Amino acid sequence: MKKDNPTTPEVDTGPEMLDEYDFRGGKRGVYAERYAQGTNLVALSPDVAAVFPDSKSVNDALRTLVRAAQRSVKPKPRKKREVAL
Repeated sequence: MKKDNPTTPEVDTGPEMLDEYDFRGGKRGVYAERYAQGTNLVALSPDVAAVFPDSKSVNDALRTLVRAAQRSVKPKPRKKREVAL
């Protein structure tokens, strides 16, 4: 017979949560640091986010902007230095 643990609160699992989904023994954030190393999240302002339906469209627009910016920037020719003798 299993003893009730008084420090563990009773959780109303409701009709959607099955008994095998008991996370009371879980630890939060175990993989958070590892996951964050591979991500770069940027919060969009609400007015900007309203224009884009998903992250793919945001990335496509940014890639287009980067390509246009790279084409418009022309490297300046280097000036030759005169060597004093």
